[in-house]
Amino acid sequence: MNLPLFIARRYFVSKRKQNFINIISILSMVGVAFSTAALIIVLSVFNGLEGLLRSLYTSFDPELKIEATQGKSFEVSDSLLSRIKNVEGVEVVTEIIEDYAYVRYRDADIVATIKGVSDNFIDQHRLDERIVQGELKLHKGDIDFAIIGRGIQYALSVAIDEEMYALQIFYIKDLRRSSLDVSQMYSRKTIRPGGVFSIEKNYDENYIFLPLNFVKDLLDYGDKRTSLEIKTTAGADLETVRDRVKEQLGESFQVLTNEEQQKDLYRLLKIEKLFTFLALSLLITVGSINIFFSLMMLAIDKKKDITILSAMGAGQNLIQRIFFSEGAIISFIGAGTGLVLGGIICWLQDQYGLVGMGMENAVIANYPVTMVWTDFALTSLVIIAVTFLVSFYPARLASRSYSTQFL
Repeated sequence: MNLPLFIARRYFVSKRKQNFINIISILSMVGVAFSTAALIIVLSVFNGLEGLLRSLYTSFDPELKIEATQGKSFEVSDSLLSRIKNVEGVEVVTEIIEDYAYVRYRDADIVATIKGVSDNFIDQHRLDERIVQGELKLHKGDIDFAIIGRGIQYALSVAIDEEMYALQIFYIKDLRRSSLDVSQMYSRKTIRPGGVFSIEKNYDENYIFLPLNFVKDLLDYGDKRTSLEIKTTAGADLETVRDRVKEQLGESFQVLTNEEQQKDLYRLLKIEKLFTFLALSLLITVGSINIFFSLMMLAIDKKKDITILSAMGAGQNLIQRIFFSEGAIISFIGAGTGLVLGGIICWLQDQYGLVGMGMENAVIANYPVTMVWTDFALTSLVIIAVTFLVSFYPARLASRSYSTQFL
């Protein structure tokens, strides 16, 4: 604020009202500060959760996934694979067969999702850091191995180091076929568990990775695949590679990025963040109500002083600027304090984990936080807008309240 505005502000606030006005101002600043800090903290937690989800799903979902636009599966030929591999930016193309199956180990059983993957799945390195027991392997010599989720291991009490027992995989065939031989209604194969992965509860309790040929024979899929998974070369632009692959495949296929594969979840997270932002913005507005009443009190009680100032040559614009400045000082001090306080709390949470998840089986011990400058910018814009709204009517009232009857 420039010097004339500062002098005018001091002129309006008489000594006998100064203490009361200061109390109202402090309460306003505290309300705005805590509301601002809460908004920054909650938005940073949402950012942290989104980043955590991305890291988890990146470990399981491919960078690019090719699916048929219609139907569950599609024919895969060597020429189709060659066309995809020749696309600039494509490093690895993994063939996938995925379906539900009945899994049995000793006396325990479970329904799980089996995911048959070609041998180059290991080259995608998506599970390298997620193996918690055993090895990341699909074959060892002539022996096939399964990579199971930790939840499935617990449900079936699978002993990875025990070679005596194997997983029994059952796949139900078309039940519409009538046959007196029950064995004709399903196919069955056995395989040894070789490793255990742990990513996230939903995956750990449902998925088993198997060699592609093993699943192909079990399901009698032949040359059909349910999807193809692509790993791009280092530094390649994902969107550009996606467009190139889509151009090669035509309209019969859809090529999905990692985010598109989980679009419903990410959309839900963004909607929750939006509504949380709106709710806490409303809280900031409520916290700024004291500013409105403070300025209204000034506008009503200082009519004589405003009239004198007007007689000295002050116009309506100057009087409005004085009241806007009064509201801005209170609001911006509180907002600045809240932004700093929120940033400090987020930093402490990130460094020292002040608040834990409260669950023993949580993926991480503490709530993740990620501070993004756009959150600070949007919060500042909200505060500016709220300050203008709560200051507009008192400033307008004050600018029109002067009258010669007080002279």
